[in-house]
Parts: sequence; C-alpha cells; structure tokens
Amino acid sequence: MIKTIIIDDELNAREFLEKLLVRYFPNKFLILDKCDSVDKGIEAIEKYNAEIVFLDIQMPNKNGFELFKHFKKVDFEVIFTTAFKDFAIDAIKCSALDYLLKPINYIDLLETVKRYEDKRSGRNSQERISLLLENLGNDNLNFSKIVLPTENGYEFIKPNTILYCQADSNYCKIIFIDGKQLILSKTLKYIEDILPRELFFRIHKSYIVNLNFIVQFDKTNDLFVRLSNGEQLPVSIRKKEEFINAVVQKK
Repeated sequence: MIKTIIIDDELNAREFLEKLLVRYFPNKFLILDKCDSVDKGIEAIEKYNAEIVFLDIQMPNKNGFELFKHFKKVDFEVIFTTAFKDFAIDAIKCSALDYLLKPINYIDLLETVKRYEDKRSGRNSQERISLLLENLGNDNLNFSKIVLPTENGYEFIKPNTILYCQADSNYCKIIFIDGKQLILSKTLKYIEDILPRELFFRIHKSYIVNLNFIVQFDKTNDLFVRLSNGEQLPVSIRKKEEFINAVVQKK
C-alpha cells in the first residue's frame, strides 16, 4: 500500500478526501495521518516516510508551498489540492505536478491517481518541485522552464526555445528553433494545457505556434502563418479572429 499523508486545514476536506480514497481505491492507499497545518504535515512526512502527500495550497499561517523549504530532498510525490484555479495552477502544470480542484470529484481523482501510478517508477520529485518554486517566483506566466514527460523521464525545456507543436494522432511533435525535434506520447491538448498562454496559440487542430516566431500572417484565401524558419502552417477559419486578437495583444 502507498504510504499517504493528507494536509488540509479544513476538517471536512480531510475527511472527504480520505473517504474517496478508501471507497474508490481499497487496499491501495495507507493513510497514516491527516494534518491541519504545514508544520504538522512536515512532522508526519518525516515520521512515516510518506510516498505521496495530498497538500492543500491555501492554509492560514503557512501555505502549502512553504512545506518544501523544510526538505533538502523531496523524495515523495505531491498532489496539490485547491479551491482556486489561479497562477499557481499554471505553474504546477508546467512543472509536471498534479492538482485537484475542490470540491474534489472521484473522476478527477481517478485520473490523477492513474497519472501518479504511471510515473511512480521513474519519478524525480525534487527537480519538479524546485522548478515549481522557481516558476512561482516569476511575476508573469512566461515561466523559466516547463517539464515535458518522455518515455525515459522528463525534459526540462525553456518555452521560448519551442517554435511550434504538431499533432500526430495520439502523439505530439515538438519542433525547436534550432531544428531539433522531440516526439511525445501525449496529445496536442495535453501540451496546450501546459504551455504559457501568453506565448503560444493553437492556430489549427494540428498546430500550436510560438507567437514570437511568426513573421507573416496571410489572411487572404488560404489562411496561413510563416515562421522565422520559413515554414508555413495553416490557420483554421474558426480561429482567425481569435488569432488576430492574440497577435495584436502580443504586440
């Protein structure tokens, strides 16, 4: 069983999450402690050598992110819980970490647990937590790096080195400004969700482009953009106006 700690200042939230885990994952999670503060959570993690921590972000006195200041090495997986979908959520996604929005529903929990199990064998929480804290220190959504999951682990990428992304069935091709390519077993929607919104735009069902590298937009008969490397990519008709607005705001 997976040694588990729940940290949340709300009693109802702690008990509800425990009931969900027990009901939908019998004999999978061993809930060793339910803590109402960061300090108590730190003690429980150290005492029980936790493997996974469900961590509330908004708590009085200390928020959830302050927990990591105590650990020189984070060797447990973290799933954040929060009632607010804000800047922190974007940073969490870009760092290849998971979160659950309150009130937690079992479908989201099922998907989150599946992702946790998929990456257990090769996880490196320390690097991803460090990147999360670095990204949280930024004043905007142009994060210093994002994390892309690969077959062998993770690639830590600076977003502005990406030229565009292309869908290929259930795979996604990442094309970089230096000509290199990276193939991921993820959908284009997955990649779209973790890319900084101010920097990237989905111009077509098959393409996401970096707005910084568009040098021309032809809005006559065949809609297309030309990128700094000379490539032309199609723009779907239904995306035309939204794309023009995004380009204008970017400038």
